[in-house]
Amino acid sequence: MTTPEAGQSRAPRPEERLEQAVRAAEQALIEYEIAVETFRVEVENFSRLHDQRLGPLYARIEELDAQIAEARAARTGDPEDIRRAAEARARVLPLPDVEELLHGWMDGDGLFPEATAMLTGQAVRPPQRVRPSEQARKLYRDLARKAHPDLAQEEAERKRREEFLSRVNAAYARGDEDLLTELAAEWAAGPVPPERRPSPAEELYARLEWLAQRKELISLVARELEEGAIAGLIRLAPDDPDGLLDEIAGRLRADIAQRETELAGLLGQG
Repeated sequence: MTTPEAGQSRAPRPEERLEQAVRAAEQALIEYEIAVETFRVEVENFSRLHDQRLGPLYARIEELDAQIAEARAARTGDPEDIRRAAEARARVLPLPDVEELLHGWMDGDGLFPEATAMLTGQAVRPPQRVRPSEQARKLYRDLARKAHPDLAQEEAERKRREEFLSRVNAAYARGDEDLLTELAAEWAAGPVPPERRPSPAEELYARLEWLAQRKELISLVARELEEGAIAGLIRLAPDDPDGLLDEIAGRLRADIAQRETELAGLLGQG
C-alpha cells in the first residue's frame, strides 16, 4: 500500500533547471569546438597543399619579374626603372633571420651589457654588490625565525611558510628593506582566511558565464578562419579544392611562359 506522500512527484530542486541549461550549453560548446577545429584542420591542410603546389610557381613569377625589371633598367638606364628593379629584387631576396641578426646582442630582456657598452663606448661594469642595511638584516633574521617551515605541524602550513620564506630570501638578496618591512607586516597579519565557497547556484551561473566567454573566443577564431584567403579558396570549390589548385597552377604556368617570353625579348634587344 502506497502512502499519499509516495504517490506525489518529488518537488524539483531550485538548481535543476539551471543544471539542465549548463549541460545543454556544455554540449553545444563541444559540438561547436569540434566544428571549428575540423574546419581549422581543413584550412591548415589546404594551406599546406597550396604552398607546396603553387609556392614554387609564385616564386618563379617573382624571380622573372625581378629579372625583367633588371633587364629593362640595364637597357634604359632610367633612374625610375633602376628603382623599380631594386624593389623587385628586394621582394625576392629572403630576409635574414631575426635571431641571427640579434645573436649575441640581445634577448627578451633587452640588450646585453656588453652590447650596450660597445654601442655607447663605455666599459662594462660588473654588477654592484648588494650590501643589506642593518635594518634589512634584522628584518630578515626575525622573519626567518618566525616563518621557518620546520615550525609547521601541517603540510599545508609548511608549504605556505616555504613560499613566504622564498619571497623573504629574494628581498634580502636584493637588499630591499622596504619589501622586507612589507613582508613583516604581512606575516604579522596572519594567513588570509579562506574565501567563502559559492553556493551551487552561484557555481552554475559562473559556469554558464565561462561557457559564454569560451564560445565568444572560439567564434573569433572561426571568424578569422572564415575571412582568410585560404577559406575563400575553399569556398570557391568546396567539392573539388584540389581541382581549383590545378586550375590556378595552369594560369600561373601561362603567366610564367609569358614572362619568360618578355624576358627573352629584353635580353635579345640588349
